[in-house]
Amino acid sequence: MKTKSTQVLFRSKPDGLPTRDNFEIVDAELGEPGENHFLVRNEYLSLDPYMRMLMGGGWEFRGYGMTPGQVMIGRCLGVVIKSLNKDFKQGDRVVGSFGWQTHVLSDGKNVDFRITPRDDIPLTAYLGACGSNGLTAWCGLKLIGDPVAGETVLVSAAAGSVGSAAGQIAKSIGCRVIGIAGGEEKCRIVTKEFGFDACCDYKAEDFKNQLKNTAGDGIDVYFDNVGGEMLDTILPLLSRGARVPVCGVLSQYNAKGEAYGVKNTRLIFDKQLLLQGFLVSQYRDRWEEARAELETLVASSKLRYRETIAEGIESAPNAFIGMLKGQNIGKQLVRIGQR
Repeated sequence: MKTKSTQVLFRSKPDGLPTRDNFEIVDAELGEPGENHFLVRNEYLSLDPYMRMLMGGGWEFRGYGMTPGQVMIGRCLGVVIKSLNKDFKQGDRVVGSFGWQTHVLSDGKNVDFRITPRDDIPLTAYLGACGSNGLTAWCGLKLIGDPVAGETVLVSAAAGSVGSAAGQIAKSIGCRVIGIAGGEEKCRIVTKEFGFDACCDYKAEDFKNQLKNTAGDGIDVYFDNVGGEMLDTILPLLSRGARVPVCGVLSQYNAKGEAYGVKNTRLIFDKQLLLQGFLVSQYRDRWEEARAELETLVASSKLRYRETIAEGIESAPNAFIGMLKGQNIGKQLVRIGQR
């Protein structure tokens, strides 16, 4: 018996911000699992900014990308419903790079990890705080930022799933943590719900003064999710020997024409700064350690998170576009549902 999988395909490169026309929704028929394969019914899809880079037509991620007609790349949380693989049995819940679709056949190579359900951690957390976003925050902050108690940590895109996790991990270490977010409501969430010591509103006219006033004696770690002009603004506020884990460059993903060129690069030398870009996949050997710590923080409510959930696989393109516009708070998910 064949299984129908509703899929969201990459149709064309966007010109700036993606539109609905850059995607196509189709139904495909999947065969039965072959030897060493299993069939997964996806329950939740994770939408993340890196997907915009893979679409091209703006700031592109060299060496990676998608071609027209390909299923959109993305992580899902799903349940195994049929299996001829000894390592995965029916009923197992798994997280993996299964794409924007309702069902997928897998041989296990695209599985990130298997979930052992816990009563004190919601399953969706394994696509966010205990999944790739939490792992990204943990690896960038702890392995590159290397903060110690008493230092000041600044996080951009602090209301997002990665930024909010990075700040709360820093708080658990004993750091003073400042966030940057857009709008009064997001700044309120960053301080009142996520427990940051302060949050600066980049949409406010006095944003630069807010930053200077909260930076105090200087920023020791800047967890950068934005890049571009924001990085230029922050470089003068960094302490000597500060560390800058570069997690993303949100300001450039939809940019048209020539990318923004950072002007304050002399400060990298003057202050002996460390700027290091990274991918969470570089640190796969630390994932188990990181996830154990993240689970402990979530279960003890020391790592709080927000989710914005769209309904149905067909809603994924609009939810993705809305996320790129900053319309979500926290983790953007799509509930795929039963089929």
